[in-house]
Amino acid sequence: MQHDSTRTSPVFLLSKRGPSLISTCDTTTPQNFAETLPTEMSVKIFGELDAESLCSASLTCKLWHHIIKESDQVWRRQCLLVRAVCQREVDSDRRDGLSWKVTLVKNYTRSCLKRDWLRGRYSHVRSAEELSGRRMTPLDAETWGEILQAELDR
Repeated sequence: MQHDSTRTSPVFLLSKRGPSLISTCDTTTPQNFAETLPTEMSVKIFGELDAESLCSASLTCKLWHHIIKESDQVWRRQCLLVRAVCQREVDSDRRDGLSWKVTLVKNYTRSCLKRDWLRGRYSHVRSAEELSGRRMTPLDAETWGEILQAELDR
């Protein structure tokens, strides 16, 4: 997917009303950046998205879905952000041979929940009803130990 320099570019016209964009391209002109840029550049662009936006972008079109799905680099970056909270879990999954994407999917909710617990978001919960509707996931004994230690330190 290399850039085709034989295609015509949009033209800016200046008038008293201000600049306007007109297209001198025919109807076969690509409609998005991923069609004109090399795949590596599209991967760099997608790599700037957060995990939620990345999932939404993958639903945009088949090309975006394919680029995002196949890019280990994009998923690696997101997974390293999750690793900042769930280092033990991410490292274990990677040692087990799981891909960056599978590791991220497996640990994303856990990392959000663990981060909230460690930051004290649930420090003043008086009953289970206060947690109703919140996304929860099982945590291991070591993680609960970290959370309890953080509570004692507060």
